[in-house]
Amino acid sequence: MSCIHSYGSIASFSVLSSPSFTRRSRCASKPKLRCALGGSVAEPKVTSVAEPLLLNAVRGDDVERPPVWLMRQAGRYMKSYQTLCERYPSFRERSENVDLIVEISLQPWKVFKPDGVILFSDILTPLSGMNIPFDIVKGRGPVIFDPLHTAEDVDKVREFVPQESVPYVGEALTILRKEVDNQAAVLGFVGAPFTLASYVVEGGSSKHFTKIKRLAFSQPKVLHALLQKFTTSMTKYIRYQADSGAQAVQIFDSWATELSPVDFEEFSLPYLKQIVDGVKETHPDLPLILYASGSGGLLERLALTGVDVVSLDWTVDMAEGRRRLGPNIAVQGNVDPGVLFGSKEFITSRINDTVTKAGRGRHILNLGHGIVVGTPEENVAHFFEVAKGIRY
Repeated sequence: MSCIHSYGSIASFSVLSSPSFTRRSRCASKPKLRCALGGSVAEPKVTSVAEPLLLNAVRGDDVERPPVWLMRQAGRYMKSYQTLCERYPSFRERSENVDLIVEISLQPWKVFKPDGVILFSDILTPLSGMNIPFDIVKGRGPVIFDPLHTAEDVDKVREFVPQESVPYVGEALTILRKEVDNQAAVLGFVGAPFTLASYVVEGGSSKHFTKIKRLAFSQPKVLHALLQKFTTSMTKYIRYQADSGAQAVQIFDSWATELSPVDFEEFSLPYLKQIVDGVKETHPDLPLILYASGSGGLLERLALTGVDVVSLDWTVDMAEGRRRLGPNIAVQGNVDPGVLFGSKEFITSRINDTVTKAGRGRHILNLGHGIVVGTPEENVAHFFEVAKGIRY
C-alpha cells in the first residue's frame, strides 16, 4: 500500500420524494434542471443561506443545486498529499498530529472548494484509546496486534473517552470550522460497530470474514458484548466531534454488507439505531450519514437506522434507491469512482445522469465509493466544476 488513506474501508426517497419535487426536474429531457448539458430555469428561492449548502439540502430546504464532496477527498490522488507523505511517512503521525490533520483536510478545499470538508482521520483511530493496539502498515494496511476472540479479550476493551484519547481530533475540527468559515460543511466520521468489530476480530482487513462470522455464529454473546462497547464509544465520539465543530458526521459500516439480511438485523442494525438514537437525544439537528459499500440488498434496512442520509454505492440505480428508501431520507452519491478516469464529456454525462435520477433536493452529489489511486487531478477538478455549475 503506497501513501494511501481510506475513509471507512480501512481507513465513506423516490424521485417524487417531496411534494414539491417532481420528475420535471430531469436534466437532459426536461428544462427544469439547468446543468452542463443545457436547459434553463428561473432561480429558485434559497433558504438559510448563512448555513452551508450541504446542511440546507439534507434538511430538505429549497437549494439551487446539490452540494458536492467526495469520499477519500483528501489524499490518495493529490500530488500535494503525496509530497507530504514523503516528509511524514507514518499514516498515524499524519492522522494524529493536529497541524497535519488540518493541512491535509484543507488540501482539496483550497483547490476544489467542495461543499463538504471532511476530517482527515481513520475509523480505527479510537482503537488505541479502547486498549486495542493497532497500526497501519505501509504495504499491508491495518494490523491489530492482539485480535479479540474470547470473552476475556472483550472484557479488556475500555470504553472510549475521546477528550482523553484523541484530543487532536477535537482540536483539528475546531480549527477546520474556523478556516472553512461556513462556506462548506465540516464533516466528521466514525466506524460502525460491526465494521470495527470485524477489524479487531479478523486482525485487520479480510476477504472472507471467517473469524468474525465464527464468533457471531458460535459465540454470539461475546460478539454482542463487543458490539455494545463500540456502540457506546462511537455515540460518545460522534457527540465529541459535533461539540468540536463537525456539522455532519458520516458513519461507515463498510463490512456490514458481508452479512446476510437476517444477520444484519442482529449484528448491525440494532447498534446503528442505538447510535443514531443516542446522538439525536443530545444533538437532534446533527445530520448523520450512513455508508455501507455494496448495500443494494439492505437499503430498506439502512433506512430503519434513523439516519438522515443514506450514501449509495454505484451498483444501485439512484432513482431506484430513492424509491426504496422512501421520502424522508436524503441520499448521497453515487457516481462510479472509475468514471473519473473517463473523458471530461463522459464525466459530465454521468454527473448529470446521477443528479437527474436523484431529482430535486435532499441529494448530496458524491462518488459511490472513495477516489481511486491514480485518478487524474484535472478530472477531479472537472467533476467539481460541472457539479457546482448545475442548477435545478
